[in-house]
Amino acid sequence: MSRQMRVAIVDDEQDMRQSISQWLALSGFATETYCDGQEAIAAIGADFPGVVITDIRMPNMDGMTLLKKLVALDSSIPVIMITGHGDVPIAVEAMRLGAFDFLEKPFNPEKMMSLAEKAIKKRGLALEARALRNELSDGSTIMRRLVGASDVMQRLREDILDIGQADGHVLIDGETGTGKTLVAHALHAVGARAARKLVSISCAGLSDDVLSARLFGPAEDGGGRPLVEEGRGGTLVLEDVESLSEAMQARILALINDLGTPPETRIIAVCNTHRADQTIEDALRPDLFFRLSAHKITLPPLRMRGEDILALFSTYLDRFADEYGCPVPELSMPEAAQLLQAPWPGNVRQLVNIAERAVLQSRREEGALMSLIMADNEATNEALTTEGKPLKDHVESFERMLIDNTMRRHKGSITSVMEELRLPRRTLNEKMAKYGLVRSDYV
Repeated sequence: MSRQMRVAIVDDEQDMRQSISQWLALSGFATETYCDGQEAIAAIGADFPGVVITDIRMPNMDGMTLLKKLVALDSSIPVIMITGHGDVPIAVEAMRLGAFDFLEKPFNPEKMMSLAEKAIKKRGLALEARALRNELSDGSTIMRRLVGASDVMQRLREDILDIGQADGHVLIDGETGTGKTLVAHALHAVGARAARKLVSISCAGLSDDVLSARLFGPAEDGGGRPLVEEGRGGTLVLEDVESLSEAMQARILALINDLGTPPETRIIAVCNTHRADQTIEDALRPDLFFRLSAHKITLPPLRMRGEDILALFSTYLDRFADEYGCPVPELSMPEAAQLLQAPWPGNVRQLVNIAERAVLQSRREEGALMSLIMADNEATNEALTTEGKPLKDHVESFERMLIDNTMRRHKGSITSVMEELRLPRRTLNEKMAKYGLVRSDYV
């Protein structure tokens, strides 16, 4: 995320506040300190871009009360509790109420920084999902987010528009980084439930007790409503549904039965089991699988999307160059071919990361993109794809990207594009028609 994530430290002991702040600041965290819960809650809002580390025992407002108020304010704010020697049972209760984790005094600063990093990552993902929900509150934005002209992406957009209007539950499958969460939110945004609430939860890494409490309740004082009630009439997104235990699968199945036909609340199940050693059919009991997969969407991996790879990469190069205030790196033909042949085990998420690093490194060295792709391949033990493509396909993909980038840079000025690419008007028109490029899209 572009805004810096922060750590709010709440402790009535000044020395402890300062020590924690200094430890975290040395590791690059932006910190702010508060002497008690009342001061903290007055400063922290629902979109607070960070996490909270708080002592349990404090005057005026103790850590448990602060936790309940934070959960009621924004249940996705990670709260790390600091406990004394005899406070472990209280800390366990705090975890049940929604705390991220706890540290027992005296604690190791390295462990605290490790927990803070994990909590920051979780908060960043939650805020990104929230921003995505806000952006997709108007279903028309879906076409702008689902970039790609390949056949598989055109079919995906059509499936989203069709299934979004249906009532049945949905199962979304696909490799990591393919955009499953984006598709889940898009299905809600283009459907009849768009005006209703969408709530989501990851089923991974939570005990059955915690997951059950967050989904079904009972809600504690100040702890907010359980998600099943909060999302009633709208959409409930279950991320990492393959992580559900047998007992929780039975509860979800009972919930589906209670929702009726057509369901009062639509469930969109998102799974991460699209790999050789396990399928979603293996992970779920058959009756739950069939109920969740009334409609099923399998997202295409990036390596199967052809020239979409170059279109996406160019889009993110432009975005990051604008964000960092530097020129857009120009791709060579060998670099474009390397992008098209890369295995992309991390899919679009990996492509975005490489695009950002390419922009940053292009400011001080040439040939950075080639080295970035090779380094990623080596780190993941992945070789270039072996399917192979004719030289003609590589040339056409590169040519389309070059014309597209030049048109965007000159805002659709045909004369300027002709001059830069040294193409006669007729040739440029023919190539634009061949690649489906329309001048009005750039003006």
